[in-house]
Amino acid sequence: MKKKITKKKRLYKKICGTNIRPRVSVFRSNNHIYVQAIDDYSKHTLAASNTLKIKSNKIPLNIQIAKQVGTFMGEQLCSKNISTITFDKNKKRYHGRIAALADALREHIQF
Repeated sequence: MKKKITKKKRLYKKICGTNIRPRVSVFRSNNHIYVQAIDDYSKHTLAASNTLKIKSNKIPLNIQIAKQVGTFMGEQLCSKNISTITFDKNKKRYHGRIAALADALREHIQF
C-alpha cells in the first residue's frame, strides 16, 4: 500500500492542472466512465461528464458511448474557453474506452 501511495505522489508532481490548462481525470469502472476537468491550484472542478448523463437504451456501454462522453466534455470545455488540457488516465491503459474518449476530446481541444 505504501508503494502505491508513493508512486501516485511521484506521478502527480508532474501532472498538475491550472485554470488555463486543467487536468482532465478519467475514472473507468466496469459499467460507467466518468470525466472531470480539475483546477488543482484552487481545487475546483471546472466541468464534469459521465455515462449516466448520456445513457440511452439504444447505445450499449462501450466505445461508442465513451466517444459521446468525450464530445460532451469537449463541448463543455470549449464553452468555458479552455483550449488545452492535461490528460490523466489514472494508471489505466490507453486502450479501448479511454482511447476513444481521448480521441473524441482531441476533436474539440488540444492535449
